[in-house]
Amino acid sequence: MTKLIYTAIASLDGYVADADGNFDWAAPDDELHAFVNDVERPIGSYLYGRRMYETMVFWETAHTLADQPPVVRDFTAIWQAADKIVFSSTLETVASAKTRIERDFDPEAIRRLKAAATRDVSVGGPHLAAAAFKAGLVDECHLFLTPVVVGGGIGALPKGVRLDFELLDERRFANGVVHLHYAT
Repeated sequence: MTKLIYTAIASLDGYVADADGNFDWAAPDDELHAFVNDVERPIGSYLYGRRMYETMVFWETAHTLADQPPVVRDFTAIWQAADKIVFSSTLETVASAKTRIERDFDPEAIRRLKAAATRDVSVGGPHLAAAAFKAGLVDECHLFLTPVVVGGGIGALPKGVRLDFELLDERRFANGVVHLHYAT
């Protein structure tokens, strides 16, 4: 069976965005971006909430911007090749190919998706990931801890859920980011 994987770039105090919703502090440099590309390369489907989808849909047209570095072009191709499922009760249409909208997050449907998939599935965004964690669906977690404290905002991991993790790998980057790869 394929894995459901949650990946997040977080501050040292555990937030993916600060209290104002900003995450500019999380922008990866080329070394980190290349590593993230390799983490994302096995993904065949992305599961997003509306807000995360609206952030990520940039990658649908990123290839049209002039003078993009190779790591950006690489991620654009990775993202465009994957299927996307957006869980939203309000989104009317999508702005990317290989994308569909689901109105409700159904854990059993995700179990069936994992069982039928030939490539790994990624759950993106902390709110949707929280639902996946609570349903016991997440198999692995990639956390990229950025050397910044933002003091509050949107947490990377769900509240009210007890989870035990097994450390599979770790890596330190020149920019001070630390990657932690866990199995749940």
